[in-house]
Amino acid sequence: MAQQIEQAGCLISGIGSLSVAQLRLAGRRECTILRGELEILSLAGTLAADGAHLHFAIADSSGSVIGGHLCTGSLVRTTAELMVGLLPEWQFRRELDPATGYVELKIRQVPAP
Repeated sequence: MAQQIEQAGCLISGIGSLSVAQLRLAGRRECTILRGELEILSLAGTLAADGAHLHFAIADSSGSVIGGHLCTGSLVRTTAELMVGLLPEWQFRRELDPATGYVELKIRQVPAP
């Protein structure tokens, strides 16, 4: 049986622009869709073999700012510059936490070879 490699990383910084932003606001279950000329002011989070957990702040053309959990379906307008950090000595996985009812990040150190 092949050994599954689990890696950990983090999105240290992200800036750029979007034409469509899909985000989940605090306390909501469904995503909100915004369209227009949008600027990514900040984007950060964790990266794991079983998915990413990213939050961002964006501004519209009038300078109004909104932020939340980045959802699938956002579209880059001109560019997105992402600074990714790899953490080879760690494993990130998401597991259901019975206390919260949410899939939460579990961090484990990779055993030395």
